[in-house]
Amino acid sequence: MPTKLFLQNARVVDPQSGLDEVLDLIICHGRIVALGQDLKPKDPTESSSGAAPCEYYDLAGQVIMPGLFDMHVHLREPGYEYKGDIASESKAALKGGFTDILAMPNTSPACDNGEVVKFVIDKAAEVAPIRVHVCGALTKGEQGEALAEMGDMFASGACAFSDDGRGVQDAGQMRRAMDYARQFGCPVLSHCQDEGLAGVGQVNEGACSTLLGLAGWPAAAEEIQIGRDIALCRLTGEALHVQHVSSAHGLALVGAAKAEGLPVTCEVTPHHLFLCEEDIDKTYPTNLKVNPPLRTRADMEALQEALCSGQIDCIATDHAPHAQHEKQMEFELAPFGTTGLETALSLLYTELIEPGRLSWASLVNHYAVRPRQILGQAPLRIAEGEPANLTVFNPRPTWTVSRTDFVSKASNSAFLGRQLKGQVSQVFVDGQWRLRDGLPCA
Repeated sequence: MPTKLFLQNARVVDPQSGLDEVLDLIICHGRIVALGQDLKPKDPTESSSGAAPCEYYDLAGQVIMPGLFDMHVHLREPGYEYKGDIASESKAALKGGFTDILAMPNTSPACDNGEVVKFVIDKAAEVAPIRVHVCGALTKGEQGEALAEMGDMFASGACAFSDDGRGVQDAGQMRRAMDYARQFGCPVLSHCQDEGLAGVGQVNEGACSTLLGLAGWPAAAEEIQIGRDIALCRLTGEALHVQHVSSAHGLALVGAAKAEGLPVTCEVTPHHLFLCEEDIDKTYPTNLKVNPPLRTRADMEALQEALCSGQIDCIATDHAPHAQHEKQMEFELAPFGTTGLETALSLLYTELIEPGRLSWASLVNHYAVRPRQILGQAPLRIAEGEPANLTVFNPRPTWTVSRTDFVSKASNSAFLGRQLKGQVSQVFVDGQWRLRDGLPCA
């Protein structure tokens, strides 16, 4: 008989099931078989011939939630394995508390056909300790010139489409892509960036670009394409998800579209929530060079308020590993991007949950419920009979982010040196212990 796992005394949070209380939870055969107070470890599936062995584990003071889902992750494989690969970055996701991630298509070759989709899915099945979902490209090679093989990718397992990394520049091409994606019931995830306006921009246009003598990147470069793609959503009826919103006005455009009843959603990254252009000082910290760039303090505060009030649908890291030598180049030459999977939940707890600005229930909605809804995935609930895909967070530890903390191949974190509270302690995938006491299981 399979071993039963009896998790005791944890705070169980799942707004879908109306749960936010201290409970016991029993897992057997990959599923939650009992949930309640003062439980006895009886497996309803076992016969009278004998009892399955049971392991008890006390989680007093810790929080159990449905497995987190990050819908914006760069795994780099195929083509850029020196930065990261499916094995290393999925292990980083596991350490960060994620049971599911969505892989972006800007690899080499780009994920623009069914064969590459199959490669990522098959490789993940071999080496990833968590579930890896695949986002296909909108256009061939993400060049914006011809539609990618979207039907082939959908048939091979892709659940969304995006030209993440640059975005589709031609409005007519974007309209055709949205019309086509609608046939498959898959959302279009839009990287909103007008390249004519962004130009060779390195940082937010304004005080930061002026003080540091760097090329400016105006927020309008993002906002104009948000407005364009909302108009195309209205025209086509295709579900539009705006990636990494970074400005207050961009957020207002999304809010107006929602008020109109359009199928528009959006995400925000931890680095846009908790950093702004003022953090980029005269040391020219390349780990803070991100796309879109860090905006003003007013933008950052508006994003925080919008997340806490529920205006933003979900949180996503835009985890973008780079080799150390790449980030050690001059600011203008260094690539855009920061890692994020291994610090996201601790950042959210430290900055928003512990201060009382964001509830655990809201966090679960933003990081477990809404991503699955947006991507058309089956809901994941904490209830009897449901699969045991769970994230457990221990709020007690305090730690300072350092390069030695990462299991990702990369350590280009924008939060190096930041003191954080709380860490992911356990992760279960289909009832199997994948992370135990902060360490991956063999």
